[in-house]
Amino acid sequence: MLTIGVDIGGTKVAAGVVDEDGKILQEALRPTAADRPDVVAETVADVVRELSSGREIEAVGVGAAGFIDETRSIVRFAPNLAWREEPLQKKITDLVGLPVVVENDANAMAWGETRFGAGRGQTHVICITVGTGIGGGLVFDGKLFRGRWGMAAELGHMQVVPGGRPCGCGNDGCWEQYASGNALVHDARYLADVQPQRAKILLELADGKIEGEEVTEAARKGDEASLRAFANIADWLGQGMADLAAVLDPGCFIIGGGVSRAADLFIDRAREAFAARLTGRGHRPVAEVRLAELGPWAGVAGAADLARQR
Repeated sequence: MLTIGVDIGGTKVAAGVVDEDGKILQEALRPTAADRPDVVAETVADVVRELSSGREIEAVGVGAAGFIDETRSIVRFAPNLAWREEPLQKKITDLVGLPVVVENDANAMAWGETRFGAGRGQTHVICITVGTGIGGGLVFDGKLFRGRWGMAAELGHMQVVPGGRPCGCGNDGCWEQYASGNALVHDARYLADVQPQRAKILLELADGKIEGEEVTEAARKGDEASLRAFANIADWLGQGMADLAAVLDPGCFIIGGGVSRAADLFIDRAREAFAARLTGRGHRPVAEVRLAELGPWAGVAGAADLARQR
């Protein structure tokens, strides 16, 4: 049977018809009205209707960035979508007349990668999405681990520096403030300001506005400040994985998200940092660190499969 997976982001809704092997048979995209949650539900329904035309669809899986309750139906809080206690499952079910499962977007991505991507054959997986911030998903004993209230795996909000950089979650010193896309830009801007002689390529490319694309391009051209910024996030990524391994002992880490497209600039150093900081190193297996394989459609495939297994 076919299911539909939907990935709701801050700027777009991506959806696809997915078969039992995780293959996406048809795709669709819509812009997201992030400040109007009622319109988002209508957008999801519209895209589901389009993809359902001429097909027998069993269920719909929806991945959304935010805290999803233990029943996989209510979005408790979504910082980028103006949702507060949003009964998303009921709204979409009423609109499309199909069973609907709502899941955190990083959980959906982790499930998709474990079932159909880089985590195939693994039973204990930690998936880390490195983008503007850091998200995560945990698959243990072949099952998605959601915690008591459905809010597990907010990995980016582990506190790594007490009293450190302020985070949008309300705390200070969270991991995502040191190992994310925002952290990369923060470090590059700081280095360009205090050591401009090391950031000549970056400053020429940025023309007054340093963003992630400029940092990546400059790093590939040998800019010292940009390379240092990537080294910083690699070291913090390795440290965070070592801390997670001490608690959870996974067999595999999967690194995805937008920043992973520049993995050639940091992944080897992140692996080295992880191995160097692993507790009990030399006396325990070292988990593999793999790159995600499914790209931006991992969440769609994962959400669709979670709906199938509801």
